[in-house]
Amino acid sequence: MSLYIVLAVFGAVLLLAGCQATRAGYESAPYTVVRTDGKIELRDYPALTVVETPMADANGGDGGFRRLFRFITGANEAQQKIAMTTPVYMSGGASGPTMSFVLPAKLKAADVPKPADGTVTVRELAAGRFAVLRYSGSRNTKNEAEALARLQGWLERQRLTAQTGPVFGYFDPPWTPSFLRRNEVMLRTVVETPNKP
Repeated sequence: MSLYIVLAVFGAVLLLAGCQATRAGYESAPYTVVRTDGKIELRDYPALTVVETPMADANGGDGGFRRLFRFITGANEAQQKIAMTTPVYMSGGASGPTMSFVLPAKLKAADVPKPADGTVTVRELAAGRFAVLRYSGSRNTKNEAEALARLQGWLERQRLTAQTGPVFGYFDPPWTPSFLRRNEVMLRTVVETPNKP
């Protein structure tokens, strides 16, 4: 089953459950903009607590979204319901691709209930500076590759170095027209230091 179909099904569930139908209705991962250059921003992010699950492939069609959704709707040791946030993050680390939800800021890491599903974990993403490109369009390999190439080209021109692989963020329900969607690709980078005279 493709990620698009999975998100469509769960988007409908969210809507029927009384959740917001647009990204404006959700809390988003906080950040501070350090510098802007067109659609690219350098942002400082605080440490973020996320709930994460592995994906069998980078397309996310193996039920990863369902596992995370079940966790925030009560499949945890406290049977606690947790608010949905944006974006849904997808990345490919050394151990394989993952999908994650950022947990609400008011929920401190020590208070996050243990997931009932052993393939779902809670962890903290370290604070840091990221170069971020915002783009629209459907989620597909071509759009992701083009966005990543643009961001990498910008980093090279700025003489900045990516410290990790890309993280893609998706903000909108699947029924949002592709030209209105907010997607982002982010690369962790080093904090710039002033040139010495």
